[in-house]
Amino acid sequence: MLNGLWLGFFLVAAVSALVQWLIGGNASIFAAMVESIFAMAKLSVEVMVLLFGTLTLWLGFLKIAEKAGIVEWLAKVLGPLFARLMPEVPPGHPALGLITMNFAANGLGLDNAATPIGLKAMRALQELNPSSTTASNAQILFLVLNASSLTLLPVTIFMYRAQQGAADPTIVFLPILLATSVSTLVGLLSVAVMQRLRLWDPVVLAYLIPGALLLGGFMAFLGTLSAAALASLSSILGNLTLFGVITLFLVIGALKRVKVYEAFVEGAKEGFDVAKGLLPYLVAMLVAVGVLRASGALELALDGIRHAVTGLGLDTRFVEGLPTALVKPFSGSAARAMLIETMQTHGVDSFPALVAATIQGSTETTFYVLAVYFGAVGIQRVRHAVGCALLAEFSGVIAAIFVCYWFFA
Repeated sequence: MLNGLWLGFFLVAAVSALVQWLIGGNASIFAAMVESIFAMAKLSVEVMVLLFGTLTLWLGFLKIAEKAGIVEWLAKVLGPLFARLMPEVPPGHPALGLITMNFAANGLGLDNAATPIGLKAMRALQELNPSSTTASNAQILFLVLNASSLTLLPVTIFMYRAQQGAADPTIVFLPILLATSVSTLVGLLSVAVMQRLRLWDPVVLAYLIPGALLLGGFMAFLGTLSAAALASLSSILGNLTLFGVITLFLVIGALKRVKVYEAFVEGAKEGFDVAKGLLPYLVAMLVAVGVLRASGALELALDGIRHAVTGLGLDTRFVEGLPTALVKPFSGSAARAMLIETMQTHGVDSFPALVAATIQGSTETTFYVLAVYFGAVGIQRVRHAVGCALLAEFSGVIAAIFVCYWFFA
């Protein structure tokens, strides 16, 4: 899938450039594309410099959280909820613990820990699956909630904004939190409808009602604030939450007699190893996206969307941020490249860049998740998994656009 997407970027760019040269008489288009190739390669290295530091720092703190048992504690808290949402999984089955640990890790931004835990959870669910090729209800719910991308600390988004010179990298904290909440809720409700889950179960309601009331009350409070106050509050909460979580990890780690410095160094080494492996992928995607933009093909596609939006009488400023949304279901690295390219083209604190950052933080690579998780256990018939996952992702994109107009327009 990623192979075809990457090759497609270059082929579409080539066709667009030929049309502009042969029909439009623009002979300089090829020079612009070649210049873009080298510019994007240079930008990749600049992004990687900060990425090394950020991943090393963050994975160091997260290793302390792991050793302090914070992820396991969150798993115990969420366990009763998933036991009700997956009634075909026997009480106490290892799959429930793995599932809750996966979501706890995702919420804390522990992507590298979440993926292997998630694969173990999918294999555990496959042991209960009567079919070797058809996804079970529990597997579908697990995958859709993974694809809805509920992340409480979008540290990588902050990092990309910081690298591009944002005045306040964390200003998108609240918009991302609200948009990802919408995508997760839609994912859960869509699966519940398809599987006829008993969301009115007392235990499920004990989790959902307080969360819904808290989110509703918070949004009502936000509705009383001006756009400037919303942006300021998002900045304060983003920075306060990030530093507060780091402090919490350190304090709990110390109380649990974790050797915090040694644990930090251990995690930091993992962060360094992860970061150094990302450069080839970042170069590949940024160069492809840069060529696509320089060829005029991306702008042509956006013009079509912009024309349709104008026909509906709507504001078109968000359209420039849509390239991230268009490729995110297929590839996280392509979406990341689109985000960085949007920041470069329009400015890191421009409205399109804020929309793209919010979309990037509140949606997931649906088809990649489907391929990895279901491919790991040989599932071929995914039933309603694709529809529910794409509905959740689409809802996250729409929510991201609306929230950005609310906060930043």
